Amino acid sequence: MTIYTKARETSWLVEIEDFSTMRILIVDNSADTRELIRTYLTKAGCSSFLFAASVDQAYQLLRCDDDTTWPECPAVDLILMDIIMPDISGGAACRKIRTIECYKDTPIIMLSAAADIALLEGAFSNGATDYIKKPVRKIELLARICTALKLKKEMASRKAWEKEIVTLATQLKEANKKLNKLSMTDGLTGIANRRLFDKKIEHEWRRAHRAQQSISLIMIDIDYFKLYNDNFGHQAGDKCLTKVAAALRNTLRRPADFVARYGGEEFVAIIPETNCSTANEIAEALRSAVVTLQIPHARPDKTNLVTISLGVFSMVPDTGQPFHELISKSDDALYKAKFNGRNRVSTI
Repeated sequence: MTIYTKARETSWLVEIEDFSTMRILIVDNSADTRELIRTYLTKAGCSSFLFAASVDQAYQLLRCDDDTTWPECPAVDLILMDIIMPDISGGAACRKIRTIECYKDTPIIMLSAAADIALLEGAFSNGATDYIKKPVRKIELLARICTALKLKKEMASRKAWEKEIVTLATQLKEANKKLNKLSMTDGLTGIANRRLFDKKIEHEWRRAHRAQQSISLIMIDIDYFKLYNDNFGHQAGDKCLTKVAAALRNTLRRPADFVARYGGEEFVAIIPETNCSTANEIAEALRSAVVTLQIPHARPDKTNLVTISLGVFSMVPDTGQPFHELISKSDDALYKAKFNGRNRVSTI
């Protein structure tokens, strides 16, 4: 004959943390059954119980009799429920309990006096975790409770891990967005860089070709910038570039207009859906905005302020025509502005 000591009987519960503080709800219309289960579990170390002689009483204890969205559900770690109750079947009760968010993962073990397959199938389809055949035997009761609680713990760990994965994925997505933005932004001036310009000009060129609309490009260069650096130092030069970039960006009013740092002291503006006349007006506004900054400069001419020269070119793209011609022509126009005395707008 095998002798089961208390330590051996409860060995299944070793891996269940804080079993002694867990609250177990016992739902059975038999007072003897409720007391027998309480006795078994008390000897195993559990000391917190709720008792219900009917499903209605269980609903009241769980606060799910009226409001299935109750915000503060009582803490119940496990439910033991007779599958055949005088008011409502255990399977139907299980279905309603599962509608409460805080009980979605709570183990519900059915107690069955008879192996009624239809009743058991209904209970499991409604969310039951396991079942124990009556009369309840201590060893089976503890073993099945242990299995149910371990499964609950594993599910909780899995959900926590899935939640963490979602959080990490969201953080990674945000980090990638920031990284992508940084890769397209000039680190000094905060406006778009040459890399983004290359993508933007190709996109706008194709759009202009499809719509057969004029697109304009304005090449911009700070006059005598090397001399400015030589006289005032590179830190002052960086501040000058930042102020000029901000003035250019703030002067372009339309959402589709785009300005980028092209390299060194050069900037470039894309003005979609604009003919040469309107683009000249915009270029003149850009030139005036930089003069308004009133940045002192020690120049060889009589203009003792930082100014810019601008070259404008507009065209309607033809089939197979590369956008490089737009860049080349506006660059030629910029050279023309430089050659003719700087601080001016020129076209080709």
